[in-house]
Amino acid sequence: MNIKILHVKMNRRQVLALTLVAPCLWGTTYVTVTELLPAGRPLFVAAMRVLPAGVLLVLLGRLSSAWRPRGAEWRAISVLGLCNCALFFPLLIGAVYRLPGGVAAAAGGVQPVLVACFSWLAVRRKPSRAELVLGVIAAVGVALVVVRPGAHLDPVGIAFALGANVSFAAGVVLTKRFAAPPNRLAATGWQLLVAGALLLPLALVVEGAPPAMGARSVAGLGYLSIVATGAAFMIWFNGIRALPASMPPLLGLASPITGAAIGWLLLGQHLSAVQLLGFAITIGAIARGCLTPPQLKSCVSVPDEISVPSSYFMRGGQSSTLPATSMNRATSVPTFANE
Repeated sequence: MNIKILHVKMNRRQVLALTLVAPCLWGTTYVTVTELLPAGRPLFVAAMRVLPAGVLLVLLGRLSSAWRPRGAEWRAISVLGLCNCALFFPLLIGAVYRLPGGVAAAAGGVQPVLVACFSWLAVRRKPSRAELVLGVIAAVGVALVVVRPGAHLDPVGIAFALGANVSFAAGVVLTKRFAAPPNRLAATGWQLLVAGALLLPLALVVEGAPPAMGARSVAGLGYLSIVATGAAFMIWFNGIRALPASMPPLLGLASPITGAAIGWLLLGQHLSAVQLLGFAITIGAIARGCLTPPQLKSCVSVPDEISVPSSYFMRGGQSSTLPATSMNRATSVPTFANE
């Protein structure tokens, strides 16, 4: 199959803006889970969140190349699928069920500090004092936004929320450490499928048969899987490979901020002066962290016939260009100045 390719150059600002879309989509998880999905079924919801998206991404990936994991590649896919999805999603959803308001989201404020620590342990990248200070300031800002006075803090829910963020922070670090796959779209799909293969039987054993669901629940799961998981993870994985290690966790703070904003706009939740101050602190921390790194340059390839972002068909770290008429087995490759 021949795929016509359109080349789009993206500068640092565009890469940042595109990557920021992912945590904003994740920020819709809180209202989707609490308002549309069956209560008390974190494993079932997590499994149904990853499986449809995984199947769709693997099928779309086949349109650009026939690549699939082989040999040692399965180790990277399995480890990333475990950290990014199989552990993260059920812990996060469990925290959303057990904690009020945006308290589950508040734990996301520790992401910058966790990623800095894991980077030091895994790749011996010592975080600067400025990164740590910025991470602490950002965590305080998120806490001011989502933690309300008098909120009941369930210890198990807090443990779930912190565990989810530890798992995801490890996934951020390991994603940058492992070699970029030849077909990033398919690789993302395989990660989701590995997670689903672990979660679905566990959900059946622990939670029993799937619950009855109405049209609202089906629509909620469809949105959560295809948009807030499949599309969001494609954007995220492409972005974090291109960006310096300190930037993705700061961008991830947009998730709890988005959740709080949706609660205010759609659910009529009141925002106090303290919460507005937290918004300002968090947004300022994100902006400060994003202005520091050097400029990034990339070349992105977009298949005209498929309505998905082009960056999901990219390989990282090398540069190659093929004629548009021979794109059935390979894709164009981005280059980034900081890699």
